[in-house]
Amino acid sequence: MTSVPVEMAQEPEKIHIDGLVLVATPIGNLGDISRRALETLAAADIVACEDTRLTGRLLQRFAIRTRLLAYQDHNAEKSRPELLRMLAEGKSIALVTDAGTPTISDPGYKLVREAAAQGTPVTSVPGPAAPVVALSISGLPTDRFFFGGFLPTKKGERRRVLEEVARLRATLIFFEAPRRLAESLADAAEILGSRDMAVARELTKRFEDVTRGRTDMLARHYAETEPPKGEAVLLFGPPEAEERPSAETLDGMLSDALGRVSLKDAAKEIAAKTGVPRKEIYERALRLKEPG
Repeated sequence: MTSVPVEMAQEPEKIHIDGLVLVATPIGNLGDISRRALETLAAADIVACEDTRLTGRLLQRFAIRTRLLAYQDHNAEKSRPELLRMLAEGKSIALVTDAGTPTISDPGYKLVREAAAQGTPVTSVPGPAAPVVALSISGLPTDRFFFGGFLPTKKGERRRVLEEVARLRATLIFFEAPRRLAESLADAAEILGSRDMAVARELTKRFEDVTRGRTDMLARHYAETEPPKGEAVLLFGPPEAEERPSAETLDGMLSDALGRVSLKDAAKEIAAKTGVPRKEIYERALRLKEPG
């Protein structure tokens, strides 16, 4: 996909805004910025953003001179009271994130909550959001989905999160860093079982890429290749209930596997073959091994 060229804009038309306005910005392609977003950024008294350098380049590109203030994970607790004070005094603030829709996997929701609590109007200028963009082109079911943000960096916590959502009848969406992609997919293949999935990267950019397949296949693929560039969006289709084996079939498969390998390996093996969550298989195997 090639980038859409964007002509240097004239200074945006002046409009009036009140309170706190959440403004979505492009997730990679500058052509996705909306006219209303530009007008809002120009009209605000303050633009609160994650990275003043990054947002500064965006504003400079469109001849917008609004004052920037940093508001991100590291300074949110200190900066939020100041922003709330400004809002209470009648200032207008446009809240942006580095890319996409504010409050999605960033601390903006606390500012929204407290601004609304003090009676400040809170509105939105909608636009791109990486989870929705990835879902729309993944080829996976879109009628129900669960967005879990970034997967935990620690293996134990990551596996716990995957186990918690394994039975959801919905498409699962997570963010992941490239250096942890192979490890996270290996955990997903074991815990979620074999199911359709997609890995989306560089969305809306020139080298946009969506790799589709089964969890076990993609886990092997990324284990055998160098970590890709850029953060990835991982999408896992819902469990395939129509292919779920009966309880008797599961017990038979487990009895055979337990005669060859350890309980842990048996659960992993059957989960990969059937798509039934590993935790459920493991608990069933424990019951089979109980005396009597």
